[in-house]
Amino acid sequence: MSRRKNAEKRIVNPDPVYRNRLVNMLVNRILKNGKKSLAYRILYKAMKNIKTKTQKNPLFILRQAIRKATPKVAVKARRVGGSTYQVPVEIQSSQGKALAIRWLLTSAKKRAGRNFISKLSNEIIDTARDTGNTIRKKEETHRMAESNRAFAHFR
Repeated sequence: MSRRKNAEKRIVNPDPVYRNRLVNMLVNRILKNGKKSLAYRILYKAMKNIKTKTQKNPLFILRQAIRKATPKVAVKARRVGGSTYQVPVEIQSSQGKALAIRWLLTSAKKRAGRNFISKLSNEIIDTARDTGNTIRKKEETHRMAESNRAFAHFR
């Protein structure tokens, strides 16, 4: 991390179909080996699956899933006097959103299923319904922060 200047925040452009920045952030996280068109294809097919399964707007379901998976606090390792403490810290909305996207994709990859499209769509639907591994990860993070609340003064 540079000591001179803060890094400039880059604004993520919206995607071509839904015209949404969140969708493009998700595509950029799905991206492997520079194959962005494949990442778009995967996400758009997953969105189509969501639409057929829920009969609702897939963008609304995706936003709801990300909002429900976004953590408010996280724990940060802090070394004080030879021992390491897990210090709870509040996180910004952009960082929380990035964490939610990362958790959503990792739990979708770990799911059992035929292909990534179905796994991703099922995980998004489950997260929007307050179930699934993504929500469990968020609750686990909140529990860790709550149990280490005594060390909040080390911030």
